[in-house]
Amino acid sequence: MATDHIRYDVLARDALRGVLRRVLADAAEHGLPGEHHFFITFLSTAEGVKLSPRLLAQYPEEMTVILQHQFWDLVVTEDRFEVGLSFGGIPERLVVPFNAIKSFFDPSVQFGLQFEPADAAAEAPTANLPAVAAPSGLPVAAPAAETRDEPAKPSEGAEVVRLDRFRKK
Repeated sequence: MATDHIRYDVLARDALRGVLRRVLADAAEHGLPGEHHFFITFLSTAEGVKLSPRLLAQYPEEMTVILQHQFWDLVVTEDRFEVGLSFGGIPERLVVPFNAIKSFFDPSVQFGLQFEPADAAAEAPTANLPAVAAPSGLPVAAPAAETRDEPAKPSEGAEVVRLDRFRKK
């Protein structure tokens, strides 16, 4: 077989990251439409990821965040996204380079992407920079009105979910 000098695999991966970038940029500008929400799994110690020491201790390898009702200050740049989330009632600011993302899933439409991170996780967690502390008094978005017959349980903030428990064995 001939050598792939064009590197179609890299081109395809970058194009799919462009889809993710555009979806997040639209959400940052206009909010999440309809029932859309996102599960984003990323490597905790990848280069450029910024998590607080507390979150890094809880999720030393990878972390999944859900962008649905309670997130704020979503900022999307060419190479990363930044978002404010609350974990156990404590506001946190996360910075996640697109190269660190392993998977993206929107369960409202059953759309998902899986990535091989471009750069492997950093060898030493010391390469990880501390997260920027969220300013006090940040507004927390109220949950959207539920259309279910059952009342929704009050949220304690963002929930980190391991996707492994949803995978078929």
